[in-house]
Amino acid sequence: MTQIVIIGGGQAAGQAVASLRQEGFEGKIVLIGEESTLPYQRPPLSKAYLSGAVPAEKLLVRPEKFYEDRDVEVHLGTTVTAISSDQKTVTTADGTFDFDKLLIATGSTPRKLSIPGSDLNGIHYLRTMADVDAIRAQMADAKRLCIVGGGYIGLEVASVAVSAGLSVDVLEMEARILQRVTTPFMSAFYHQLHEGRGVKIHTETGCSGFRGTDQGVTHVQCGDAEIEADLVIVGIGIVPNIQLALDAGLACDNGITVDDHCQTSHPDIYAAGDCTNHPNPILGRRLRLESVPNAMDQARTSAANMLGGDKTYAAVPWFWSDQYELKLQMLGFSADADAAVLRGDPETLQFAQFYLFDGKVVAIDAVNSPKEFMVAKQLFGHSVAADDLANPEVDLKSLLPSA
Repeated sequence: MTQIVIIGGGQAAGQAVASLRQEGFEGKIVLIGEESTLPYQRPPLSKAYLSGAVPAEKLLVRPEKFYEDRDVEVHLGTTVTAISSDQKTVTTADGTFDFDKLLIATGSTPRKLSIPGSDLNGIHYLRTMADVDAIRAQMADAKRLCIVGGGYIGLEVASVAVSAGLSVDVLEMEARILQRVTTPFMSAFYHQLHEGRGVKIHTETGCSGFRGTDQGVTHVQCGDAEIEADLVIVGIGIVPNIQLALDAGLACDNGITVDDHCQTSHPDIYAAGDCTNHPNPILGRRLRLESVPNAMDQARTSAANMLGGDKTYAAVPWFWSDQYELKLQMLGFSADADAAVLRGDPETLQFAQFYLFDGKVVAIDAVNSPKEFMVAKQLFGHSVAADDLANPEVDLKSLLPSA
């Protein structure tokens, strides 16, 4: 094998480069990224990077010298226009690249609003470093921020903005914030947290349009009502970037369809990260995850298998969210549970909510409770007495199967 091409600029792409060299691949690696920046971490964008606490260079998955030392041919600011699965080529405006193996790590794109006024200056989406640079530039002079969407990204931005002194309104169409991703208990906790810090949350409230001047947005329209805003951030979900794969004839279904080896419907093309729909043997179903651990693990799996290995991807999904001084760590899916057990006191802003199905741990939400989260990873799938989980006097490690 002589040449592997990687399309993408996120953590999956950066990890794949590292893993290929670690696995002993000495052939040519070509990395093609649409953004002008080397592969970088996206989670800090809505948190530490937005607040200015972390500089751009700290976001890089690996520094520039890493790619130079490993003889990686890097093409940034380059859009791939086509993949030929028959000819095994990748086409860009700058030329065509042959591949023996190809990794698609194209990630996802924010879901866009197409309503009156949605093209006004001051309305932003948050996905790239450039997006946040533009938001930060306007946030410096902004007074009133309106966030459309009460998911994790929107709430993370709200925590940064209100802490910086802006007036913040959050619009959520559902009956509660985080409704699609967590339980009523956790939604209520975060609702109370944000309102206690000065954020105004409007549930069951949709955005019907925007009003403004030549200078930019001034009002967000919510049916018959309006909210003043000189800055708007829309966070209403993402869509996987699968068009290249579709055009290349690869199987897709809510993401690029891959097997447990991260192989697509073409034997020489692999995919990793947000753009994939993959099987999870632990949970017994297919998933499309927006998760850094998933992207990194799939990149490692892809690299091993592109080089002739037989590595399978099977992991319990986990996520995190930083809001104010609180770190929320999540494992599994609370929707899989038939019972919940609270350990600790939410009033102290340090607690863990365990979720059980048929007496077995299937998920956890841990707020400022890293020890509980780490033990929960080991307890996953095991039967545990609810009373023991709830009792802070009981050492969680004593509940481990090997204890």
